[in-house]
Amino acid sequence: MRSRMRVALVFLAAAVCVSSAQTNNNSNDNRQPPQRSVWDEPIRFSTKTRDSCTMVVSGAGDYTRLRVSCKGPSQGQTPGRSYYCDFQGKPNLCRAYNRNPRHFFTQMMWDMRKLSHACQGPKVYRPAMCKKYPDEAQITFLASWPKTAVPKTAVPKPSKPVQEPRKPAVPAKNKPVTTPKPVKPQQPAKPQPGKGPQTKKIVPKSGKTTTRPTEQPESKATRVASEYCWKSFQGVCTYFISWFQN
Repeated sequence: MRSRMRVALVFLAAAVCVSSAQTNNNSNDNRQPPQRSVWDEPIRFSTKTRDSCTMVVSGAGDYTRLRVSCKGPSQGQTPGRSYYCDFQGKPNLCRAYNRNPRHFFTQMMWDMRKLSHACQGPKVYRPAMCKKYPDEAQITFLASWPKTAVPKTAVPKPSKPVQEPRKPAVPAKNKPVTTPKPVKPQQPAKPQPGKGPQTKKIVPKSGKTTTRPTEQPESKATRVASEYCWKSFQGVCTYFISWFQN
């Protein structure tokens, strides 16, 4: 009888030890560190220009909102630039986001840290884990402060032609005006004594016909010349009178 009681006590003690061991294992499993939540701890990163940025996730109704706040390094006594931008979407429509939401925004951070300005990236971010889902499940740009405008390409103005310095005008030298010399009137040749006035022969030009003056009686021209001309010019006067009469 006593031997049976001893065996029962041994089995009872072994069962208690096994159950306590399982309880300890379960308690150790429950003591594992919990996974970090994107809602509690923000994501920090630096841009290409060394701007220190912080990503903070919050809820806005059915949407998930993200704010990225950045501050640039100070340059001497000049403080660094400060800016922020807001995004929102419904990433909970993606199954992979529900399993690990922090990794979703970490993939966004990998793209933002390649930029010189964290708020001048794409309007819609498509992390690789939810890339196949529609735009509604993605994070879309909302607004930023200060407003960032896309820089326009400056159109070069046409350069003005360089004007060469004008040379001083050299006054033109006045050439002496040559006055024509007075032409001396040619005196008609005096007729030789014993010879009558000589008449010049007119050579007819090509295509034109000229008529010779007909000779008049010499007595009439001589008579008129003797009446109106000096004696020394009577021969010349006789020639011209006879020529005009003809």
